[in-house]
Amino acid sequence: MSSDSPQADFAGLRVAAFESRRAAEMARLIEKFGGCPTVSPSMREVPVDNSREAIDFGHRLISGQVDVVLFLTGVGVRQLIGQVERHIDRTRFLNCLSDVVTIARGPKPLAALKELGIEPTHRVPEPNTWRELLQTIDERVPVANQTVALQEYGRANASLIAGLEARGAAVLRVKLYNYDFPDDLGPLEQNVRAIAAGEIDVALFTSAHQAVNLLKLAEGHDLADEVRQACRRLVVASIGPTTSEMLHECELPVDLEPEHPKMGHLVQAAATQSGDILTRKRGRPVRVEVAPAGLRSSAEQRPAWHDSPFMKACRREPCPQTPIWLMRQAGRYMSEYREVRAKTTFLELCKNPQLCAEVMVTAVERLGVDAAIIFSDLLPILEPMGMDLEFAHGEGPVIHNPVRGSDDVDRLMELENVASLDFVMETVRLTRSGIAERIPVIGFAGAPFTLASYAIEGGASRSYLHTKTLMYRDEPAWHAIMGRLARAITRYLNAQIEAGAQAVQLFDSWVGCLGPDDYRRYVLPHNRAVMAGVSPGVPVIHFATGNPALVPLTAEAGGDVIGVDWRIRLDDAWRVIGERAIQGNLDPLVLLADRDEIRRRAIDILRQAGGRPGHIFNLGHGVLPQTPVDNVVALVDMVHELGAISGG
Repeated sequence: MSSDSPQADFAGLRVAAFESRRAAEMARLIEKFGGCPTVSPSMREVPVDNSREAIDFGHRLISGQVDVVLFLTGVGVRQLIGQVERHIDRTRFLNCLSDVVTIARGPKPLAALKELGIEPTHRVPEPNTWRELLQTIDERVPVANQTVALQEYGRANASLIAGLEARGAAVLRVKLYNYDFPDDLGPLEQNVRAIAAGEIDVALFTSAHQAVNLLKLAEGHDLADEVRQACRRLVVASIGPTTSEMLHECELPVDLEPEHPKMGHLVQAAATQSGDILTRKRGRPVRVEVAPAGLRSSAEQRPAWHDSPFMKACRREPCPQTPIWLMRQAGRYMSEYREVRAKTTFLELCKNPQLCAEVMVTAVERLGVDAAIIFSDLLPILEPMGMDLEFAHGEGPVIHNPVRGSDDVDRLMELENVASLDFVMETVRLTRSGIAERIPVIGFAGAPFTLASYAIEGGASRSYLHTKTLMYRDEPAWHAIMGRLARAITRYLNAQIEAGAQAVQLFDSWVGCLGPDDYRRYVLPHNRAVMAGVSPGVPVIHFATGNPALVPLTAEAGGDVIGVDWRIRLDDAWRVIGERAIQGNLDPLVLLADRDEIRRRAIDILRQAGGRPGHIFNLGHGVLPQTPVDNVVALVDMVHELGAISGG
């Protein structure tokens, strides 16, 4: 870490930190980088006296009943020895510990083990989270049918335990200490009040439980809402992914993480980036206000997007040309997107509003489409609901703590508000301000069934074995999950509308695996609840794919525009849905054909539409990565030309 960089300067910003054991060192670092520190110890470790779990672990270790030991913290290593040596000979215990596989999660347990003369068998790489721990196990330590002792602290890590059990391990939990408030609450209370009053510019979190205690104390003084609101206008810096997950769970934003999960790197990164982040968070462009159809008294008072071809089609009004936009219109088929994507992971990209807006604005300008859907993904909404989401290289999205039975339902938490998803709302705002006012912005969310299937399967599936098993075996648990998701989706879509989206789309990407009877019983009531809860006057596109038999039920569930895929003719679908606008429905693979075939297929769909108002041209699913960009541009031009000739 270089401290000489001229960019690493807080420039007098007021910096709050919550470090306890290294509070003085934290204050010196903040001052070194030009900040005004207010460091308030936020927690202390309270040992579990005469821990039965520790004593049981010791006896099982020396009797050969433990195969692997996972050490998560340095404090835990030291307290384990302190507990065990009261009942078991220290030398005998350490010799037995040296004979089994030991894994140190990070540098602190590594140092504590070395103090005892033990070199751990494996070390977990940075950023030292439970995900890297499981990855280390997958690569080096088969744990199927093994007893794995887990040194715990504070709150149990349900995701780590579930991951170990899913790999066939019998987990022996050894809890050694809890977290509590510091003995002197005065400094922490001062920081709580300063944050709530807007007197802090930067907040630094070096462990997950600091956020828990901060909000717990704030709640005791009726300041929790004020603290959460204030954190949306200051810089929240997290030392690493585990702390970030807790901040999101506490409905606090995370603006930055350092490259390495160390205190010095955290302070330097915050000193370098805080000025720019504050400019963005406190100096946002003026939001374009949503104006539902029919509420404006004259054309002069309406924003330009109100009378765009896309919005007119949503309202089934005649327009001079057929509007077109494309699902996944910013994606891997575009070199501009690939250049941005090469710099970051997919999930990090989704959480970077500037980059998300950039790739969509670029796509809209390159393609000439009539609407811009925000660049995001269906699944980030599941993170603040308690799901541990990762986009694994080559595997797509993976949820490490899936919901598999009625006992797991509470693992999917109620999303009381969407503050932890503010990066999506910022993407809406930046996309809205980055494109011409005449182009509407579309927000979106996954539908309850699609999100539920990800949460239950742990990723994509062909058979939906776990999803259907839970659905058929435990209908009350199923409806509890779907209701929780429906409420979350409604809040999420309305927040996107408030941020500046002119329309929203509900994606039911996986519901095609169901038959009509199951859809009506298990899905329709929850989709209908979402539709009923979306802000009045804002068009909702309801898109379900994979089973044409569900088209009439999709329309019954609700939506101003019904999206259909290529598995049904457009004219047949329109007859089924009745007096609604319709969106679709070119097979995405047609874009791999030559231009003559693309033109022929586009003409066929437009003929099926028959010039009736209310048709939005789209693909039956997203643009494929192999698609030539020039073919996409050509399709947009063809639809504009042919749609105008056919009367829109």
